[in-house]
Amino acid sequence: MSTAKGFIKEFQEFAVKGNMMDLAIGVIIGGAFGKIIDSIVADLVMPVINFILGGSVNFDNLFLVLRAPAGYTGPMTSAAVAKAGGVVLAWGHFLTIAVNFVLLALVVFVLVKMVNTARQRLENPAAAPEAPATPENVLLLREIRDSLKK
Repeated sequence: MSTAKGFIKEFQEFAVKGNMMDLAIGVIIGGAFGKIIDSIVADLVMPVINFILGGSVNFDNLFLVLRAPAGYTGPMTSAAVAKAGGVVLAWGHFLTIAVNFVLLALVVFVLVKMVNTARQRLENPAAAPEAPATPENVLLLREIRDSLKK
Protein backbone atom coordinates (compact mmCIF):
# COMPACT_ATOMS: atom_id res chain seq x y z
CA MET A 1 0.00 0.00 0.00
CA SER A 2 2.81 2.40 0.86
CA THR A 3 4.47 1.65 -2.49
CA ALA A 4 1.32 2.73 -4.33
CA LYS A 5 1.08 5.93 -2.27
CA GLY A 6 4.74 6.66 -2.94
CA PHE A 7 4.20 6.11 -6.65
CA ILE A 8 1.16 8.41 -6.70
CA LYS A 9 2.99 11.09 -4.71
CA GLU A 10 5.99 10.86 -7.03
CA PHE A 11 3.72 11.14 -10.08
CA GLN A 12 1.97 14.19 -8.60
CA GLU A 13 5.32 15.88 -7.99
CA PHE A 14 6.37 15.08 -11.54
CA ALA A 15 3.10 16.33 -13.06
CA VAL A 16 3.00 19.54 -11.05
CA LYS A 17 6.71 20.22 -11.30
CA GLY A 18 7.90 22.41 -14.16
CA ASN A 19 8.92 19.55 -16.46
CA MET A 20 5.38 18.38 -17.20
CA MET A 21 4.07 21.92 -17.58
CA ASP A 22 6.97 22.83 -19.87
CA LEU A 23 6.25 19.75 -21.96
CA ALA A 24 2.54 20.60 -22.23
CA ILE A 25 3.29 24.18 -23.24
CA GLY A 26 5.85 22.95 -25.76
CA VAL A 27 3.35 20.56 -27.35
CA ILE A 28 0.71 23.30 -27.65
CA ILE A 29 3.16 25.79 -29.13
CA GLY A 30 4.58 23.09 -31.39
CA GLY A 31 1.13 22.35 -32.80
CA ALA A 32 0.56 26.00 -33.59
CA PHE A 33 4.08 26.28 -35.00
CA GLY A 34 3.36 23.35 -37.34
CA LYS A 35 0.39 25.25 -38.75
CA ILE A 36 2.60 28.28 -39.34
CA ILE A 37 5.08 26.11 -41.26
CA ASP A 38 2.23 24.61 -43.31
CA SER A 39 1.14 28.14 -44.18
CA ILE A 40 4.69 29.14 -45.11
CA VAL A 41 4.92 26.20 -47.50
CA ALA A 42 1.44 26.65 -49.00
CA ASP A 43 1.34 30.45 -49.10
CA LEU A 44 4.98 31.47 -49.59
CA VAL A 45 7.15 28.63 -50.91
CA MET A 46 4.73 27.03 -53.38
CA PRO A 47 3.78 30.33 -55.08
CA VAL A 48 7.49 31.02 -55.67
CA ILE A 49 7.94 27.53 -57.12
CA ASN A 50 4.85 28.06 -59.30
CA PHE A 51 6.26 31.40 -60.48
CA ILE A 52 9.65 29.87 -61.32
CA LEU A 53 8.11 26.90 -63.13
CA GLY A 54 5.61 29.15 -64.90
CA GLY A 55 2.53 27.21 -63.94
CA SER A 56 0.42 25.91 -61.15
CA VAL A 57 2.26 23.10 -59.40
CA ASN A 58 0.53 21.35 -56.55
CA PHE A 59 2.60 18.52 -55.17
CA ASP A 60 -0.53 16.99 -53.65
CA ASN A 61 -1.76 16.31 -57.19
CA LEU A 62 1.32 14.24 -57.99
CA PHE A 63 0.42 10.61 -57.44
CA LEU A 64 0.53 7.20 -59.07
CA VAL A 65 -2.53 4.97 -59.26
CA LEU A 66 -1.31 1.45 -58.52
CA ARG A 67 -4.75 -0.10 -58.91
CA ALA A 68 -7.84 1.77 -60.02
CA PRO A 69 -11.25 0.58 -58.85
CA ALA A 70 -13.07 -1.57 -61.38
CA GLY A 71 -15.21 0.60 -63.65
CA TYR A 72 -14.08 3.85 -62.02
CA THR A 73 -15.09 6.90 -64.05
CA GLY A 74 -14.80 9.62 -61.41
CA PRO A 75 -12.23 12.38 -61.17
CA MET A 76 -8.60 11.27 -61.30
CA THR A 77 -7.47 12.85 -58.07
CA SER A 78 -5.60 11.06 -55.35
CA ALA A 79 -8.37 11.52 -52.79
CA ALA A 80 -11.18 10.52 -55.17
CA VAL A 81 -9.45 7.35 -56.40
CA ALA A 82 -8.51 6.33 -52.85
CA LYS A 83 -12.06 7.01 -51.61
CA ALA A 84 -13.44 4.81 -54.39
CA GLY A 85 -11.27 1.94 -53.19
CA GLY A 86 -8.26 2.33 -55.44
CA VAL A 87 -4.66 1.99 -54.37
CA VAL A 88 -2.78 5.27 -54.72
CA LEU A 89 0.89 6.05 -54.17
CA ALA A 90 0.61 9.70 -53.06
CA TRP A 91 4.26 10.66 -53.48
CA GLY A 92 3.42 14.33 -54.05
CA HIS A 93 1.73 14.58 -50.66
CA PHE A 94 4.79 12.96 -49.12
CA LEU A 95 6.98 15.54 -50.88
CA THR A 96 4.87 18.36 -49.40
CA ILE A 97 5.22 16.87 -45.91
CA ALA A 98 8.98 16.47 -46.44
CA VAL A 99 9.31 20.14 -47.46
CA ASN A 100 7.31 21.11 -44.35
CA PHE A 101 9.64 19.02 -42.19
CA VAL A 102 12.80 20.50 -43.70
CA LEU A 103 11.49 24.04 -43.17
CA LEU A 104 10.44 23.24 -39.61
CA ALA A 105 13.82 21.69 -38.86
CA LEU A 106 15.58 24.72 -40.36
CA VAL A 107 13.55 27.18 -38.29
CA VAL A 108 14.07 25.17 -35.09
CA PHE A 109 17.81 24.94 -35.84
CA VAL A 110 18.05 28.71 -36.33
CA LEU A 111 16.10 29.35 -33.11
CA VAL A 112 18.27 26.96 -31.09
CA LYS A 113 21.41 28.49 -32.60
CA MET A 114 20.24 31.99 -31.63
CA VAL A 115 19.37 30.90 -28.09
CA ASN A 116 22.73 29.14 -27.67
CA THR A 117 24.60 32.19 -28.98
CA ALA A 118 22.70 34.51 -26.63
CA ARG A 119 23.30 32.16 -23.69
CA GLN A 120 27.00 31.95 -24.51
CA ARG A 121 27.29 35.73 -24.69
CA LEU A 122 25.55 36.10 -21.32
CA GLU A 123 27.72 33.45 -19.65
CA ASN A 124 31.01 34.56 -21.22
CA PRO A 125 30.97 38.29 -21.85
CA ALA A 126 33.57 39.38 -24.35
CA ALA A 127 36.82 40.45 -22.74
CA ALA A 128 37.97 43.98 -23.37
CA PRO A 129 40.19 44.04 -26.42
CA GLU A 130 43.88 44.26 -25.70
CA ALA A 131 45.57 47.58 -26.27
CA PRO A 132 47.32 47.66 -29.61
CA ALA A 133 51.06 47.13 -29.53
CA THR A 134 53.11 50.31 -29.31
CA PRO A 135 54.71 51.08 -32.67
CA GLU A 136 58.46 50.55 -32.87
CA ASN A 137 59.24 54.19 -33.70
CA VAL A 138 57.44 55.32 -30.52
CA LEU A 139 59.44 52.82 -28.46
CA LEU A 140 62.66 54.12 -30.01
CA LEU A 141 61.70 57.73 -29.25
CA ARG A 142 60.95 56.79 -25.64
CA GLU A 143 64.37 55.15 -25.30
CA ILE A 144 66.04 58.28 -26.68
CA ARG A 145 64.06 60.48 -24.29
CA ASP A 146 64.93 58.29 -21.32
CA SER A 147 68.62 58.26 -22.25
CA LEU A 148 68.63 62.08 -22.57
CA LYS A 149 67.11 62.40 -19.08
CA LYS A 150 70.13 60.61 -17.58
